[in-house]
Amino acid sequence: SDRVHKHGVDQPRNPWHDGPEFITQCPINPGANFTYTVVLSEEEGTLWWHAHTEFDRASVHGAIIIHPKHGTDYPFKKPHKDIPIILGEWWKANVSHILEEALRTGSGINISDATTINGQPGDLFPCSEENTFKVSVKSGKTYLLRIINAGLTNDLFFGVAEHLLTIVGTEGRYLKPFTVENIMISPGQTMDALLQADRSSNSSYYMASRTFASRTNLVYNNSTATAILEYMDAPPIARSEPYFPNLPASDNITAATEYTSQLRSLASKDHPVDVPTHVDEHMLITLATNILPCQSCENGNRLAASLNNVSFDNPQTDILDAYYYSITGVFEKDFPKKPPFFFNFTNDSYSKEFRLTKAGTKVKVLNYSSVVEVVFQDTAMSNETHPMHLHGFAFYVVGMGVGNFDKTKDPSKYNLVDPPYQNTVTVPKLGWTAMRFRATNPGVWFMHCHFDRHTVWGMSTMFIVKEGNTPESRMRPRPSNMPKC
Repeated sequence: SDRVHKHGVDQPRNPWHDGPEFITQCPINPGANFTYTVVLSEEEGTLWWHAHTEFDRASVHGAIIIHPKHGTDYPFKKPHKDIPIILGEWWKANVSHILEEALRTGSGINISDATTINGQPGDLFPCSEENTFKVSVKSGKTYLLRIINAGLTNDLFFGVAEHLLTIVGTEGRYLKPFTVENIMISPGQTMDALLQADRSSNSSYYMASRTFASRTNLVYNNSTATAILEYMDAPPIARSEPYFPNLPASDNITAATEYTSQLRSLASKDHPVDVPTHVDEHMLITLATNILPCQSCENGNRLAASLNNVSFDNPQTDILDAYYYSITGVFEKDFPKKPPFFFNFTNDSYSKEFRLTKAGTKVKVLNYSSVVEVVFQDTAMSNETHPMHLHGFAFYVVGMGVGNFDKTKDPSKYNLVDPPYQNTVTVPKLGWTAMRFRATNPGVWFMHCHFDRHTVWGMSTMFIVKEGNTPESRMRPRPSNMPKC
């Protein structure tokens, strides 16, 4: 059985077709079918769709490309051609079995055996030599690479040998253009990059991708995926082995942070920003990996993850139906707006009892049109980056920093002029990220880490946004054909 999420599509007033299992719908049973209505609003650029069940999205995913409306143009010169680049991960075993085994033992998830570019690890792997992804380009033309990190577990660096990338958009929104040798992209994110085909020293150049590992004391997939950019019009004399790009080392946190800090909304007349300056609901949410007691597990505990020390427990009835029909006992409305205890979150000499967490199905209820600020705070208990994704909304990433968030000093450094408008933000290792959004989309909306092991372990919660008083501020009627639990 499966559910499909349209990642980055806000689905205004339409939580029924958002996709995550037991959040907005029951599973679609094997052999059954379910038709989704996808409601696009302001999105323009690259988004994607994927399965939203356990680890199924490892192979069930694809691109969503949204061109400018008829009669409008790109805010840059129209590219000659789109080139979708889907970065993924590959295991030699069935990922469902890997997950089952990890949940049975309470232990970690086996790392992937390869990174892939459009489904292939590339010709550094003998099994992929014949089928390495190749794309042909013509000298003098500009191409729009629509890059998606569809991987389950890894942030990734990506670059093209001897070609600069001009980043013009992320997650269905335009950015102020900036030019880089390579990018860092987290699971769930998309980046739109212009590539100028202006090389003549060779006929082929590698595109390559490798893991950015923010926590190098854990084993990680350190292989490199490749694809090939080929010049159709290169002279015969130029044909030789493809040149290789200069990617940062896997543990280069500086390269990753410097890249992320350059993202700025275009904020033009045609693509304005609307950054909330007054906040109604302040939330500080700590991110941690934890342990929970588990009698059937090998050492009496299992790995878990939490937001504000609540490890999300999937219900057996979907939360949207429970909310819609006022069914009690499915969820609690008391997700905390701050952590239960304060300590030096980023210092690794924390008390070991803080590793223990509690499972619960807790949600945060928001009034329609209220402005919410969420500060995500990584802790030494997880000690790594986290791609935090919110369904149903894009949000303004107004601030980011290393260390513990200081509520008296840090807000004065917020960018309220042109912050990036994202749906998945990379919270830095042992640091914090602040985001704001206006709750004008009624319904039930999942918020979780897009490292799938963390979602499975419970690093999730959801917002229930109440309805407003006008027809356009109410949810669409419940479709009659929703799957049954």
